[in-house]
Amino acid sequence: MIVCSCNIISGKEIADAVRDLLASDPWRLIVPVQVYRAMAKRGKCCSCFPNVIGIIQETTEAVHREMATPEAEILTFITRIRQEHERCETARMLARRRVAAIRAA
Repeated sequence: MIVCSCNIISGKEIADAVRDLLASDPWRLIVPVQVYRAMAKRGKCCSCFPNVIGIIQETTEAVHREMATPEAEILTFITRIRQEHERCETARMLARRRVAAIRAA
């Protein structure tokens, strides 16, 4: 399934990039920009980022389950990932509003 239509990137390609990033440090916090950089791409319209975030979370959880990480640690880490992504999305939304307000003025 194509997740990013601007760059024609599939969900599998994103998951593979996340796995590659986690190979060096399974506890790192991965954001969409890092995934795109790892694939030598860049976000254009960025409307795919919410789906990319979902793939990052799913893949990170799967990697930790494969590593037999204790369930409590997985849940704590996935919660931290979700909170950070929500914080980033809120910041992005506020920035869009500021830009829209400036353009409207």
